[in-house]
Amino acid sequence: MLDPSSSNTDLPAIPGKRYFTIGEVSDLCQVKPHVLRYWEQEFPQLKPVKRRGNRRYYQRHDVLMIRQIRSLLYEQGFTIGGARQQLSGETAKEDQQQSQQIVKQLRTELEEVLHILRR
Repeated sequence: MLDPSSSNTDLPAIPGKRYFTIGEVSDLCQVKPHVLRYWEQEFPQLKPVKRRGNRRYYQRHDVLMIRQIRSLLYEQGFTIGGARQQLSGETAKEDQQQSQQIVKQLRTELEEVLHILRR
């Protein structure tokens, strides 16, 4: 069940719940709970909600992030540092793309305002 060589396509579907316990995430991602706790320390993107008694509750985006980390480490052969760098690079690319979209939208709006003012 916890075979690192199995691919993400072999993982079970994520149910439509809001929160998942560490045991449920362990089953969904086929990673042992102690590995999940370790990854929390190594990957700043992974921040489950902690409630009473320091119990972890993962959301859907956390489960998807864990599956991505698992893929990078177990299937693509990245080291922890390399996977961390890969994930931070992807978020930087997403931020850059979002910034470019905002700039394009602002430019379009400003051109419309200029067109209105020239009338």
